[in-house]
Formats: sequence, structure tokens, C-alpha cells
Amino acid sequence: MTDRVITPQKKEEDLPIEGSLRPRSLAEYIGQEKVKENLEVFIAAARGRSEPLDHVLFHGFPGLGKTSLAAVISNELRVNLRSTSGPVIERPGDLAAILTNLEPGDVLFIDEIHRLNYVVEEILYPAMEDFKLDLIIGQGPSARTIKLDLPPFTLIGATTRAGLLSPPLRDRFGVSLRLEFYNPVELKSIILRSARILGIAVDEEGAFEIARRSRGTPRVANRLLRRVRDYAEVRADGKISLQVADAALKMLDVDHKGFDGMDRKILSTIIEKYDGGPVGIETLAASVSEEKDTLEDVYEPFLIQEGFINKTPRGRMATRLAYQHMGVPYNTCGRQLRMDQV
Repeated sequence: MTDRVITPQKKEEDLPIEGSLRPRSLAEYIGQEKVKENLEVFIAAARGRSEPLDHVLFHGFPGLGKTSLAAVISNELRVNLRSTSGPVIERPGDLAAILTNLEPGDVLFIDEIHRLNYVVEEILYPAMEDFKLDLIIGQGPSARTIKLDLPPFTLIGATTRAGLLSPPLRDRFGVSLRLEFYNPVELKSIILRSARILGIAVDEEGAFEIARRSRGTPRVANRLLRRVRDYAEVRADGKISLQVADAALKMLDVDHKGFDGMDRKILSTIIEKYDGGPVGIETLAASVSEEKDTLEDVYEPFLIQEGFINKTPRGRMATRLAYQHMGVPYNTCGRQLRMDQV
């Protein structure tokens, strides 16, 4: 699973490149127009009042630009950005060290904030509401509580699992914005911008071919761009055209919908082994030799989002689109009969 070229999760190969490709301002940021419109208003209002921006929560699938937006917000506010992640902050003292080193107006970005330790989360509540830090010094009868004043700051949280956030933490964010998948036109613009920065020769048709197979995710688009560049340099003239992009992506086993071999295996298993479903998630996971959690968190979201799988109380069902994609006739009468018999 970690070797999938189309996985939206960050891979080690992405780390040296992503920083140079991130936009610096809202004007440079491509896509997510509704999110950008809201942020433009909130940032302008905060700057006009010389106040910190309300705490912001970004939620959505991996690779859609939550970290990039945090950097854009700090640049637009002209303040420092301090970045960390939920699993890294293990003890209240770790959070206290971060908060006490903030300057007035700074932005603190916590990635995967749903993975914060609940003890650390309790310390975060007064810091977000009143800009105060409550700490307990000592143990037993001699323990005492001290309050430290914190400079006004903006907390930006990012999560791929908004449902795992505790209600008290979620309610303390003044701004909650969901990032959606990108359309191919937006991804084409992102690819052309990345190609200019990286010095990659690509034409409009080649960029669009990569874009439409990128599963609506900029991180995947930039990764595919680099892989297609390698193919173009070795087996073509170095320029990415429609034909070169198509040949490279076929070699990578990425079809015109952005599905790889495992995606197609999931669809074919539901259709051929279980007559289109419904089939339980545990049974499906065993059939494709994959962990249940991996199936739910990594493979299913995009297939459901694109309308190829229906998630029902009785299990997963393949839709008409799945049958068409796999080249299998869609038997409406047979499916209806099976459902009536349940």
C-alpha cells in the first residue's frame, strides 16, 4: 500500500519537493475557491482590527493542501508559523514549551490534531479560549496550580478524520473549513505551475492527461508529474505530451479514472465474486488480502466519492459506473431480485 504511486498520503520522496511547490499567498493558491473566499474575508478583518485570526480547523482527505493553506495564512498575516503534529506532542510539558515560545499573533499549526493525547488536549482548551496556560507543579499534597499568560495566537488544526475530534476541541475553532477534491482543470493549472518551478517541459494536453488521472489530489498530481518526467527523459524527447503521458501512466498501471490495480481488484471482487454485493467489509478485506482499516481509510474513500461503490448497512455494493468501468454488463433485474430476497 505504501508503494502506491497514487496514494494521497505523504511519501518520503515528496518531502524535498513539496516545500518548493507550495504557494506563498492566496492569489497563488489554485482551487478551493469557497475556502479561499472565506479566508480572504477573515484575514482582512483580523488585520484591520490588528487582532489574531480566529482558530481555524481544516478537514478533508490527505494531499488536498491543508498544510499549504496554513503557510499561506501565516504569510498573509505577516507572522511566524510554528508547525508540529498531534502524535509528536506526548506530554503537557511539550505543548507548554511550544506555546510559551510563541510571539504575539503567531500561527501554530498542528497537523493530525485528532491524534492529540487527551491530557494534552485538556491543556489546550484554556490556551485557545483565554490565552492562558494552566500547569500543575509537583505531586500529591504539595502540588499547586500556576497560570501563565500566553501571547494572542492563532491555532490552525488539520485533520483527515474530523469525526475523531472531541466535541469540546471542535467547538473551540471559530472557523471550520472542509477541503474538497480538485477538478481536472484546477489540477492542470497546478501541474503547469509545478512544471515551471521544476523546469519540466510539458504541454497543455500532457498536463491535462496527468490531471485527470490524479484522483482530484494535488499531491498525487505532482508525484505523477515527476514520474512521467522520468519516462519522458528516458523513452521520449524529454517533453511531456499527451502520448508520452498516456504511455507513462499505462506503465505505472494508472488508468483513465486514476485507479490502480488494487482499485480494480476491489471492484472486480465485488462484481464477480459477490454478484455486485452487498458484501461485508471483513469479507471483502479477506478476499483482496488487505487489512480492513486500510481498505476503509485508504482505498474506499475515493471509490465512494466517485460513485463506484455504495456503502450500505448490509455491506458494499458496486454501482452501474463500476460495471461500466470493468466492462461487465449491468444486470438490473438480477440485482433487484437479489435485494428483494434479502
